[in-house]
Amino acid sequence: MMNRVVLVGRLTKDPDLRYTPNGVPVATFTLAVNRTFTNQQGERETDFINCVVWRRPAENVANFLKKGSLAGVDGRIQTRNYEGQDGKRVYVTEVLAESVQFLEPKSSASSSRNDNDYYNAPREQNNPFAGGNQNQRQTNSNQGFTRVDEDPFAGNGQIDISDDDLPF
Repeated sequence: MMNRVVLVGRLTKDPDLRYTPNGVPVATFTLAVNRTFTNQQGERETDFINCVVWRRPAENVANFLKKGSLAGVDGRIQTRNYEGQDGKRVYVTEVLAESVQFLEPKSSASSSRNDNDYYNAPREQNNPFAGGNQNQRQTNSNQGFTRVDEDPFAGNGQIDISDDDLPF
């Protein structure tokens, strides 16, 4: 069996961060995802998809995303039910996000853009490899990050790696 969801969309409002009684952070947000086709009137329709993310990624989502932010979500669909106030059974279908990627600079909503915000914000939650490799981070030691347009293979197309650094 397979249950996998990959979405790219914009948040419809600021994420809602809460904590369980045990202190575990959980954030909920809704992504507006445009359909790839148009309806009979030539208009592009949008789906509004509820998402849930837990623990440290939940705190990062609440700190770095806001209404209108572009985000990528990788996760699975989950259906749960509970008894509503009127005594009827309520069913909820949502995406349980295993990974959330921030797809635009933190300050993109403002007209004065600072490119450093883009590189300093976490790129992907739950991915220890998202920051690039150690050699890339050391090439730009004054900032602690590597710009996307820097090519570590520029020049002769070779890099010097000792046998001790190879995983095999």
